[in-house]
Amino acid sequence: MTVSNKMNPKVDAVVGRATKWHEEMEKLRTILLDCQLTEELKWGKPCYTFQDSNIVIIQGFKEYFALLFFKGALLTDPHGILVKTGENTKVGRQIRFNNTEEIVQMEPVLRAYIDEAIEVEKAGLKVEIKNTELDIPEEFQDKLDENPALKTAFYALTPGRQRAYAIYFSAPKQSKARESRVEKCIRQILDGKGLHDR
Repeated sequence: MTVSNKMNPKVDAVVGRATKWHEEMEKLRTILLDCQLTEELKWGKPCYTFQDSNIVIIQGFKEYFALLFFKGALLTDPHGILVKTGENTKVGRQIRFNNTEEIVQMEPVLRAYIDEAIEVEKAGLKVEIKNTELDIPEEFQDKLDENPALKTAFYALTPGRQRAYAIYFSAPKQSKARESRVEKCIRQILDGKGLHDR
C-alpha cells in the first residue's frame, strides 16, 4: 500500500489550508504514514494512531513546529531531543522544529522514536502519575460548595483537566484575580470542557 492511499482527506483539508508550516507538515506526514500509523484528525490537528491508540500529533505554533508524543515520558530519548510542553506536564513530550531541513536531517532519529513509541503502546505501558491531592484555591472551593451542579461537572472532568483548572485558578497572588478566573470558567466547566478545550 502506498503512503497516499492512507492519507486522510480531513487532514488533507487542514494541511491544504495551512499557510504556515505547510511544507513541514507534509514532510512529517510522509514519515509518519511510512511508519504504519493511521492518520486521523483530532482536536483540529493531524494525529497518528496505532490500533486506535494515539501515538503522536503534529502541532504548529507561532515560533516553532512540533511532533508531540502522547507517551513521550516513557521514551528513552537517547538524543536528548524530547521537550516537556510545560512545567506541569507529566506525560507528553515534543520534538521541536524550525524548518523542513531539520526534519530531513533528523528523519532516521524520528523513525527510531516513532518505532519506540509504537513498541511502548504495544507493551501497554502507562506513565504512573501519582494521584496528588488537588490544591483547590478557596475562591473556587467556595463556588463548588455553593453550586452542586458545578461540583458535579468539575469532578466529572478527567484528572488532568481538573489539575489544569486548579493550577490556573491558583496562579494569581490576589484573591480578586483568582475569583475573576473562576467566574470566567464556570460555564466551560458546566459544559464539561477543559481549560484549553474550544
